[in-house]
Amino acid sequence: MPTFRHGKNTIAMLNGYDLTSFFNSVSSSNEVEVPETTTFGSASRTFITGIKEGSVALEGLWTGVADEVDAFFNSAVSSDANIVSTIGPEGAAVGRRAILLNANETSYEVTGGIGDLVAITAELQASGTTGGLDRGVLLAAQATISATGAQTSVDNAASSANGGVGHLHVTTNGRDGACTIKIQHSADNSTWADLITFTNTTASTVTSQRTEVAAGTTVNRYLRANVTTFGGSTGSLIITVGFARR
Repeated sequence: MPTFRHGKNTIAMLNGYDLTSFFNSVSSSNEVEVPETTTFGSASRTFITGIKEGSVALEGLWTGVADEVDAFFNSAVSSDANIVSTIGPEGAAVGRRAILLNANETSYEVTGGIGDLVAITAELQASGTTGGLDRGVLLAAQATISATGAQTSVDNAASSANGGVGHLHVTTNGRDGACTIKIQHSADNSTWADLITFTNTTASTVTSQRTEVAAGTTVNRYLRANVTTFGGSTGSLIITVGFARR
C-alpha cells in the first residue's frame, strides 16, 4: 500500500527562518528544455534534453511584525543574495523527504479584501549547479539541541557516487557558546566520517548554510547530522538539516 502524507505537516525553512506557520500552500516544479533535433527524412520528431530549471511557489498569510514573513520577503525580493530553502512536504521528522534549492525570489504579492485575511504569495527560482530542485531527506527536523550528540541515522539502502548538497538552518539560538554542525556518512552505520562540516555557528546567532559535495564523490549508505557544542554550557538551538544525493 502507498504511504500517503497529509499536507498539514509541511515545513518551510528559508535562510535562518522557520516560516512554516505562515504558509498554507506550497508547490514545486522541475522543468527541462527539450530543443528539437528533427531533420529532413525523419518520420517523427526528435528532441534532446537541455537546460534544467526548478521553482517553488508559496502561499500563506501576511503579518507585518519585524523578522516575520513580510519583512523577509520584502528584503529578499530586492537582494542579489540567494535564499537557502528547504521544504519538507512530509513533515518534520528525520528521514522524511525534503526539497532543497538555492533560490532567488522572483515575485512577492500581498492581497486583501473585505471579509478576507491579508494573504501572500511568493515565487522562488532555483539557481545552482543542477539548475533545478534537489530532492533529498531531512537529517534533523526542527530539532532542539542543548548538548553534543548525533541525530538518528538515515539508511539510503546503498551508497551513491555523484556527491550532493547539504543545507543547515539554525532558526533559534539561545546557546551561550559556539557549535559545529556536520553531516556525516557511514558504510555500516557504525564507523562515521565527516562529509560536510558547516562553518561554526556562534553564540546566539541564527543562520543558514548551503554546501555542495563535488560530483564524483562517494556518499556512503548511511547519513546523519552531528552537533558538537563548545565555548559555553547553557542554552539550546533549533536546527534543520537536509541532504540530497546526486
